[in-house]
Amino acid sequence: MKTSLDCIPCILRQSLDAARLVSTDTTVHEQILRDVLLWAGNMDLDQSPPAIAQRIHKKLRQITGINDPYRQAKDKLNNLALELTPAFRAQIEAAEDPLLMAVRLAIAGNMMDMGVTGTLTEEDVRQTMKQALTAPFFGELEKFRQAIAEAQSILYLADNAGEIAFDRLLVEQLLLKRVTVVVRGSPIINDVTLIDAQTVGLDHIVEVIDNGSDAPGTLLSDCSPEFRRRFLNADLIIAKGQGNFESLGNEAGNIFFLFKVKCAVIAEHTHQPIGMQVLIHSNASATVLDALDTKAICL
Repeated sequence: MKTSLDCIPCILRQSLDAARLVSTDTTVHEQILRDVLLWAGNMDLDQSPPAIAQRIHKKLRQITGINDPYRQAKDKLNNLALELTPAFRAQIEAAEDPLLMAVRLAIAGNMMDMGVTGTLTEEDVRQTMKQALTAPFFGELEKFRQAIAEAQSILYLADNAGEIAFDRLLVEQLLLKRVTVVVRGSPIINDVTLIDAQTVGLDHIVEVIDNGSDAPGTLLSDCSPEFRRRFLNADLIIAKGQGNFESLGNEAGNIFFLFKVKCAVIAEHTHQPIGMQVLIHSNASATVLDALDTKAICL
């Protein structure tokens, strides 16, 4: 889908958030934002929002000389999530429907997205996860359950650091020998990379690979040949986050998107309110995304 003009303020805000993470000097913030604005003036709006964000953040890393501006924030999110997971794992084990509870917790963890808000706090995370089991939920759970049972190979496309610990709770409900978890190939915002998956121990229970890309979504043309091969051959793809929804919604495959509705545009086109936990199959998402080609998408 194309990038709307309404996407630009969100992307620029991300740049300013990242600048503030790497420096307390307002002069530096101003210079970084001016440089990004100059570059953004010539961006190709025919590209998708994740592709634009990818280019902006590459430019930001060039300007600052810092490869992973969000590393400290990601470490904090991972540690907080690890602190919370034992209690949630116990709840899943005691639940009447463990899969449903694990799905809801994994989707609730999708709020750990610093592309949407640069002011995410520990209290925000704790409150959202506390409400995870009572928050409104819209999903094709039985279709998802059946797809899991039938799949011989499952690709789980992870989204953010911190959130990855709650993804592990869902992965533990799957057929582990059939699961491969996929992370970003290089740092982008607070998206998950291999070090984050290792921090929460996912590499001890399933295979973990990276997709070869630093986009905040899954741009197949930018991913490694090995990842693309696995994507095409997977029986089931579980894709976390709005970035994956935006970038893969029109791709062929048996894809289930799990995310929390975070912006008015996605709310409008999914007919679900902001804050809704969503589990939607790719067949259902295609019609939605056809209508999004000229709309604004928040990353």
